[in-house]
Amino acid sequence: MNKPVEDFLNFLATEKGASEHTTKNYGIDLREFMKFLEAKDLKELTYLDIRSFLAFLKNRAYSKSSISRKLACLRSFFKYLVRENSLTQNPAAGIATPKKEKRLPSFLSIEEITRLLEAPAKNCWEEKRDKAILEMLYSSGLRVSELVGLNHDDLDFFGGLVRVRGKGKKERIVPVGQAALNSLRASLDVKPPRETSNAIKKPLFISRIGTRLTDRSIRRMILKYVKRTGLSKEISPHTFRHSFATHMLDRGADLRSVQELLGHANLSTTQIYTHVTTQRLKDAYAAAHPRA
Repeated sequence: MNKPVEDFLNFLATEKGASEHTTKNYGIDLREFMKFLEAKDLKELTYLDIRSFLAFLKNRAYSKSSISRKLACLRSFFKYLVRENSLTQNPAAGIATPKKEKRLPSFLSIEEITRLLEAPAKNCWEEKRDKAILEMLYSSGLRVSELVGLNHDDLDFFGGLVRVRGKGKKERIVPVGQAALNSLRASLDVKPPRETSNAIKKPLFISRIGTRLTDRSIRRMILKYVKRTGLSKEISPHTFRHSFATHMLDRGADLRSVQELLGHANLSTTQIYTHVTTQRLKDAYAAAHPRA
């Protein structure tokens, strides 16, 4: 890997506290950029080179959100190089971010969520664990990375709260519903096939061999229950988060509270869910009003 890129990724992970997921994606983006530049020296770059790269991405049918992420990555990378006195200016600083397509998040109805939450019905350790995972995702609106990072000491059964480490290692306290707490107790009452007892931070959710679950294993598990219930939708861990936010707003929760629960830095990120609820009202109006 290019030395400046390697140094930047180390800086992200150690000093900025970026997640493993972010660091990995930035590494992929920067390798792609370096390949595009071929042998051109970073000190010779201008904003025209950055624009050429963005045009290259557009011609290869990258989405606007992907191009925006790659541009943000380049801005951070060059800002770091300026800070380290490797460059005198940031060639990506003045380039406008492409306007994102407004895509409404997909979510499940309460009936669909209920079917999915009740899918793990077998009286065995694995399905009890799976039910607790699904309930937690919906109950607290967690990102899958936040869920797999939970440890036993993050959960307060008595208070019905969980401590969550979000993006940038920011911590927040989130309520846990009674149904999720009951499922968690049921799963913890059953002895797992194997358990790593010497772990400093004991994972809340583990695999059959006693290791912490990964994002990928959660996704595979959800797909298994989607197939079992026969739901004809693309459902990911994030679908539970979208459904959590939509249902909260539908039932009268204020936007600021939902923002805090989701751990969004900006209210504008949370406002996408108001578009969902507004669209549902418009659809209901159009379907029911005789002069709509």
